[in-house]
Amino acid sequence: MSFFFVVLKQEHYIAPQLSPDTPRIQLRLAGDKRKHNEGRVEVFYNNEWGTVCDDDFTIHAAQVVCRELGYLEAISWSPSSKYGKGQGPIWFDNLHCTGKEKTLALCPSNGIGVSDCKHSEDVGVVCSDKRIPGFKFVNTLPNHNLDIQVEDVRIRAILSSYRKRIPVTEGYVEVKDGGKWKQICNTEWTQLDSRVICGMFGFPGERKYNARVYKMFARRRKPTYWDYAVNCTGNEAHLSSCKLGQASSLKLNGTCAGGLPVVVSCVPGRDFAPTSMTGFRKQPLVRLRGGAIVGEGRVEVLKNGEWGTICDDSWSLLSATVVCRELGFGTAIEALSGGRLGQGMGPVHMNEVQCTGFEKSITECVFNKEALGCSHEEDAAVRCNVPSMGFQQSLRLSGGRNPYEGRVEVLVERNGSLVWGTVCSESWGTMEAMVVCRQLGLGFASNAFQETWYWPGEVSADNVVMSGVRCSGTEMSLSHCLHHGAHLSCAKGGGRNAAGVSCSETAPDLVLNPQVVEQTTYMEDRPMFMLQCAHEEDCLSSTANQVPANSYRRLLRFSSQIHNNGQSDFRPKAGRHSWVWHDCHRHYHSMEVFTLYDLFSLNGTKVAEGHKASFCLEDSECDEGIEKRYECANFGDQGITVGCWDTYRHDIDCQWVDITDIKPGDYIFQIVINPNYEVPESDYTNNILKCRCRYDGHRVWMYSCHNGKTSQLFVLVSHFNVDNQII
Repeated sequence: MSFFFVVLKQEHYIAPQLSPDTPRIQLRLAGDKRKHNEGRVEVFYNNEWGTVCDDDFTIHAAQVVCRELGYLEAISWSPSSKYGKGQGPIWFDNLHCTGKEKTLALCPSNGIGVSDCKHSEDVGVVCSDKRIPGFKFVNTLPNHNLDIQVEDVRIRAILSSYRKRIPVTEGYVEVKDGGKWKQICNTEWTQLDSRVICGMFGFPGERKYNARVYKMFARRRKPTYWDYAVNCTGNEAHLSSCKLGQASSLKLNGTCAGGLPVVVSCVPGRDFAPTSMTGFRKQPLVRLRGGAIVGEGRVEVLKNGEWGTICDDSWSLLSATVVCRELGFGTAIEALSGGRLGQGMGPVHMNEVQCTGFEKSITECVFNKEALGCSHEEDAAVRCNVPSMGFQQSLRLSGGRNPYEGRVEVLVERNGSLVWGTVCSESWGTMEAMVVCRQLGLGFASNAFQETWYWPGEVSADNVVMSGVRCSGTEMSLSHCLHHGAHLSCAKGGGRNAAGVSCSETAPDLVLNPQVVEQTTYMEDRPMFMLQCAHEEDCLSSTANQVPANSYRRLLRFSSQIHNNGQSDFRPKAGRHSWVWHDCHRHYHSMEVFTLYDLFSLNGTKVAEGHKASFCLEDSECDEGIEKRYECANFGDQGITVGCWDTYRHDIDCQWVDITDIKPGDYIFQIVINPNYEVPESDYTNNILKCRCRYDGHRVWMYSCHNGKTSQLFVLVSHFNVDNQII
């Protein structure tokens, strides 16, 4: 038996309230598909998966399917088993939906299971990429023996020492049934049940607690017990997936026969622990990249000093949960496939991963080390349960046209009371905006604003209550960033000059191709009279200012191939009306500093530098099936489309480092894209490329090029053992 949850509180999305006589179904998109948001429509009913016939199917029915699955709308639908033939019953035939129904089960049809179709007529749909804001999957399958609805579950802190702690890690497990919170009798409760509870509240594990104190508390205050027991195996992602045990043997006076209320004590992950914790690996073998909020991202594993991805073949909630727990989060909310959180670079290290759910690391799971046929379009990702920290209650956006934009207002304590106020916009930028959007669960920043006169917020909140904000971009709350505290300093004042943001569910992600840099590097001696335009744009070292026109400069040349592996196009921050015309080169600069080129000694001292303005951001080439969107000819739109790359060839001006003044030796070469964070990206850690460079006075070599801030010389090297495991 299983039971289901009706989630009452959602940020933007409210789960549909269905009448008791509405058939409870679940939907999924299956079959031979390329993307997560398309596939054969499959229906789970009466404990069996089946399909939908294409007879009388319309875009209105597709709309109901996509909305029920959490997508904003349907794009198209396909008849005649485009995504392959399904199996099992054909649950729906001759559907006549208006598009407004809350579930496919409410559309008029022949009746569930009444069909004269074959599986060659299985229907498929394509849904929009965009999700319904705040949508959370709700298990609406009722218990077939007992009609039990649990409205909510919580951990309620009982002891005074835990009541003020955030997050709540220990207390009674309570279920809301019939509008009342009730405790669970612990006579059949096991450690596996506690593991599931802790996981769904964002904690990687459970621990022992002082039972004597809770026994005393239960004597003083009579508990109200829920009528049923729970039976979990320990690897469920949510309590709703556990079996429902028999009705608890409650005594006539309502007490738990021979037991007490269930108590759990959970171990928070490192990011959520109240004090610094020991026992965590300093260099984990797995990481998340490209996610908008803490606990989500593309899964990357470390092998032989190189980070790589996991192919989504056989990727499941069990495997995703192992990743989540390994990183200090709870169970997985979602196992994402199809590169939904951006595509990685480098090798695909693991394929067909199969975990039991109890492994300590994803590297302990059974997998296929052959990834033939897997591309980065199939990179696996996860969304994990994380503890509720209450950060959203102390921040809001005000005055915007939609929930994703507005003036930033924070809740602070002033003279013993809580008041809302604005944030000083001096030095306000992309990193600060990123933290705001993450804290509110609104995705990535798309813009940071230093004026908000066009967004009239609450007049009572005009006063500045936070100034001097400086964020690294990884903080979970704006209050975690550096700021002036109580000593405010803001010459601009608040109100119309307060800080603002706009957020987006997607962002671009620029990544350099290290192989291209290695393969195209060479040295050229070029006369000064051929470098006048480059000299005007400060592309030479300062010593070039005092040399005659017939002298030579020694240039380290190379090509840069910059891929957009994100989920939205990379566009310059400035609109074309504000692009700067450079008369010497006869072109516009859409970003004055797009890349930095530096040469360092082995001890980290900068010995030479260069930079490149984005005189032309365009799609040089694209992955198969993707059309070029941006080109610079005829003052065209500039940008880099998702799945495309822009190549800055070695033979164009400023695509070099002036090494005239450096001595022969070994160096570290570094490229940084979008160095001033002018354009928001989903991941800035891969904007850096480093290479070892050897210069003997006559020739130059570039080798060991790699992406990321950490040098390969110092990363932990892992390897595979004979049992297909990374150790």
